[in-house]
Amino acid sequence: MTTKITYYAIVDDLSSRAEPAGVLRRIEHDNGERDEAFTRSLEWKRSASLYSYERGNRDAEFYEITEDEANQIVERIRRIVTGGE
Repeated sequence: MTTKITYYAIVDDLSSRAEPAGVLRRIEHDNGERDEAFTRSLEWKRSASLYSYERGNRDAEFYEITEDEANQIVERIRRIVTGGE
């Protein structure tokens, strides 16, 4: 099986689809799947948020997006964290 990566915008009460709170990626491969969120430490780190959402926790919504859209969110987070905005 080839590796498949699906990206999601994270939208909570303080954000919108136009400016999501964050971004998450689900990486699927031969050994299963792994979810990672891009964090304010500017790294992708393992996250259980999407699993929690799939099991009924609706603290945030997850919308599937393209890789380009995910990269734009990552860059926006980088600018915010580094003060470049």
